[in-house]
Amino acid sequence: MFLGFGIDAWITIATLVAVMSLLLFTRLRADIVFLGAVGVLFVTGVLNVTEAFSGFISTPSLVIGVMCVVVAGLSYTGVLQWITNHVLGQPKGEGRIFMRLTIPVALLSSFIVNDTVVMFFVGVVQMWAKKLGVTPSRLLIPLSYAAGMGGALTIFVTTSGLVISGLYAEQTGSPLGIFASFVPAAACLVVGLLVVFACRRLLPDRSSASSGLENIEEFTVEMMVTANNPHIGKTIGELGLNNVQAGTFIELIHFDNCRALSPVSEDEILMGGDHLIFAGDIEALVALAEKMGFVSSDFPVLGVSPEEEVRNFCTAYVSFGSSLIGTRLGKSSFEKDHDMTLVAVSRRGVRIDQPPRDVILRGGDSLLFIYPIDKKIDKESMKKDLQFFDIEQITSKSKSPLVSSAILVGMVLLISTGVMPLLQGAFLAAGAMLLFRCCSPSQAMDSIDLSLIITVAGGISLGMALEKTGLAEQLAMKILAICGDNPLIVMIAICLVTAVVTEFISNTAVAALMFPIMCNAVTALHCNLLPFAIALILSVNSAFMTPIGTTLSLMVYGPGGYSANDFLRMGLPVKLFYLATAILIISLMYHL
Repeated sequence: MFLGFGIDAWITIATLVAVMSLLLFTRLRADIVFLGAVGVLFVTGVLNVTEAFSGFISTPSLVIGVMCVVVAGLSYTGVLQWITNHVLGQPKGEGRIFMRLTIPVALLSSFIVNDTVVMFFVGVVQMWAKKLGVTPSRLLIPLSYAAGMGGALTIFVTTSGLVISGLYAEQTGSPLGIFASFVPAAACLVVGLLVVFACRRLLPDRSSASSGLENIEEFTVEMMVTANNPHIGKTIGELGLNNVQAGTFIELIHFDNCRALSPVSEDEILMGGDHLIFAGDIEALVALAEKMGFVSSDFPVLGVSPEEEVRNFCTAYVSFGSSLIGTRLGKSSFEKDHDMTLVAVSRRGVRIDQPPRDVILRGGDSLLFIYPIDKKIDKESMKKDLQFFDIEQITSKSKSPLVSSAILVGMVLLISTGVMPLLQGAFLAAGAMLLFRCCSPSQAMDSIDLSLIITVAGGISLGMALEKTGLAEQLAMKILAICGDNPLIVMIAICLVTAVVTEFISNTAVAALMFPIMCNAVTALHCNLLPFAIALILSVNSAFMTPIGTTLSLMVYGPGGYSANDFLRMGLPVKLFYLATAILIISLMYHL
């Protein structure tokens, strides 16, 4: 024993500190961090094999995996596209635009995983904003906040809600109803959206990150080889055109319209009448053309018709925690590995006028890639590093969105009326999605987010270690010693601690770690656990102040051209009113 704690408790403390540090200060994936934590607790004997790996077969982990299939069915039948086409319209005035966007998004997020909603709506809002004459930065933060607040209306669509519901069921023997948080969450939603609208002057009026990449002609130079050019007959390798400092050689078009896409072969021979297309620093590329004796093309072939086009362009945003941050793509094998070529980089709405492959990348940077039209981008292999927003998901033309919507409604009715528990209802809905071909078996399997499941399971195991070693009880006693035996003061303290931590690490992990501490405090007070569980659900969903608190904020950070200060300015008042409303409504409902 040392300072009142045994060796197992100190191992758990060290593991918890290591987890927090790695999540905050390194780029290691959360699933790797939590899996490593489980391994440490198991190898050191803090947890036995059943305890260490019970998180992987726990109800929250299983429900999350099964719900991924349900969401895939909704996505591949085009439910979001159908709703968008019938809901947004052409409203006039800031108030109507705000309501037309945030209310449908919040309601959708209460039944569809809010990450999916935001990922789809980012592109939609960018196009919609142009039609309305509004900059996307005025709408994308409200979009992410509405989705986050709407996700708390029901228990089964957010991973943090599923974790808390599963842990609550294990503790009390009865699961949380799927609408258990609806009343306080609805009040928080109304107040939160009103605060966002009242503070709309704090929203930046800024170009989106991709606005600097909208016109390919603005950052490409097309050159032509004249019939008397001295370099005719030489190869691309001999001329060093694939390694020019000014930019990237993205395409060679021979006089007979035979095309060679980047990376252009070193053995390609330069011929008279050839067109060369470069992307990068315009002035430096013009200087290169003069040096090589190339001339400006009088008949550009870059803007050919879609029928003749042989390459595609796509935009991606560098994720926070991406392994690409701090690197130059020109110094790595990333482009070769994924058969893409970087042709431009935009930061906070402004294109960087230097060779794109020499730009040191930052989180939130917008990247424009070129790739052959007959190739399919493997987004899954790059999702830890890049977020793609302009690659549309192929929807099933054989099934109406009404089929998948009916399955979702049936699942909600079965669970909410108590006919089936959450896990069984989710399994039935997932099976129905496959049976009615709303998604294929391969699409269903691809949709299951194993990294998320590992993170959830690891968080649950770490929470179990806190409980088993007595740390959760000790921390709960510390809270009670500071706050006394007033349940309302204890709830406020737990909510504040949770609300701060959730700004920096995954809300799912925060939920798994805070639940046993909260549970021990409630047990000591001899209070009803339900209001505290609801308060915890709302608290972990209040990450409004940083772009790294949730994937929702991250997904709008790049497209909106935002800075971290934008989230801080807008998120602080929203967070304070959101938490105050949650605590007030819960205390009135449960007479705390």
